[in-house]
Amino acid sequence: MAVTVGASRLGLGVLRRLPAAARPLVRPGTVPAGVVHLGLGAFHRAHQAVYTEAAIGAAGGDWGIVAVAPRSTALVEALAAQDNLFSVSTLSAAGSATRVVGALSGVRHAPSDPYAVVALLADPAVRVVTLTVTEKAYQLDPVTGQLCPDSALAADLAGGRPPTTVPGLLLRGLAARAAADAGPVALVSCDNLPANGRRLRGLVDQAVGRAAGVPTGLVDWVAGNVTCPGTMVDRIVPASTPETIDAARRALGVTDLAAVAAEPYAQWVIEDDFPGGRPGWEHAGAVLTGDAGPWERLKLRTLNGVHSAVAYLGALAGRETVADALEIPHLADVLRRLIAEDVAVSFTPPDGVRVVDYGEQVLARFGNPAIRHRTLQVATDGSQKLPQRVLHTIADLRAAGRSARWAALVVAAWLRFALGHADDGRALPFQDPLAGPIRAALDAGAQNPAGAVDAVFALREVIPVEVAEDEEVRADVIAWMTALERHGVEATLAGAR
Repeated sequence: MAVTVGASRLGLGVLRRLPAAARPLVRPGTVPAGVVHLGLGAFHRAHQAVYTEAAIGAAGGDWGIVAVAPRSTALVEALAAQDNLFSVSTLSAAGSATRVVGALSGVRHAPSDPYAVVALLADPAVRVVTLTVTEKAYQLDPVTGQLCPDSALAADLAGGRPPTTVPGLLLRGLAARAAADAGPVALVSCDNLPANGRRLRGLVDQAVGRAAGVPTGLVDWVAGNVTCPGTMVDRIVPASTPETIDAARRALGVTDLAAVAAEPYAQWVIEDDFPGGRPGWEHAGAVLTGDAGPWERLKLRTLNGVHSAVAYLGALAGRETVADALEIPHLADVLRRLIAEDVAVSFTPPDGVRVVDYGEQVLARFGNPAIRHRTLQVATDGSQKLPQRVLHTIADLRAAGRSARWAALVVAAWLRFALGHADDGRALPFQDPLAGPIRAALDAGAQNPAGAVDAVFALREVIPVEVAEDEEVRADVIAWMTALERHGVEATLAGAR
């Protein structure tokens, strides 16, 4: 990221120069670490770190965060140079506000020293491990939940070398924790996965059961000492850009190379199952519950599913951002029909929540012109995202004997996007861990939309069998894909009934 660095960098030495409202609630170095976070990305910094700092400020506790980057060193280096401080700018049409966050007690780079991360996971002071590593890092089949290790994870399971994957780090960390009798720990997935707590539990149990060289009794120790509370997380956090850095510099008067920007809205729903204790997140506005499932389905299907719809249709129509895409004629009306006629009747929402009202709030958030969330960013990794965002909606609707026509439009838009060209002929990047098989399937069925749909529907690692073998769903997807290919997004939406 090319930016012009000012004379002063954010750090402990400049805190007194910051506007009072921009100073952190917690001074780094004053709160010992009790949380390890895997995945040092923008979302963590704008979400869990903000909640945790507010919880420490309100309720105290030794809950500083040591955040671990699984790949890039750039952010680790930037934060280390800034005494682990960074800023979050909250953006809306009415203006922006920037505040420095001091929740991080330290940062680590896993590839540089994986055994240091293993030691952190085994530290008895650490009682909570949170994760934002995206769907891909779990290496679970999105349909069956079975572990599908790539060569790196297979090597981690075989042992004999430093771990290089997130499951490998967790496996070795738990083994070291058990050997040290370091006490119980909660592993908390904050990724957009269906039943993310149960998915993480399945990953851990399968990895422990399949790993070579783990201590005798580790399976029993994990069963008795490790919990995986489910969560639902929500905040729109676009990728940081040079403009993000420049805006933070103008607000703070110093340079922050780890700055992030986010919308005003944030939500965190957490199942309260923490055997070693936890931060007082409820004092920061989090919802503590016995079952995050209804909240998770509300968000995955209504917000994330609609986000994917806007991303694919918007990218095909040549719109750069989600807010730009919402200006496409008739798109908002089609999205409202998707929410009301498909999503809202596919599941039981949390008590007191009306899905249609929640959907209106979602559309208002997506229309925030200050949040430049790129359609191409949201459109990545569709094979990992669509099962929980859209395909489960379709499966539940069809099991109840209902049509899933509007959800089928989202699947068709994804397939049309995967062909790699927009309505005006411009090339579109197709970034997906299953890009090879999907492109091969599309090429095999290239003679017509029906052939393309049949070929992709045969990919069981993407399309659940009950969806793939449903003739009504197949016909709807083919019809939408045919219309998109022949007429483009705008004409297809104009003719949608």
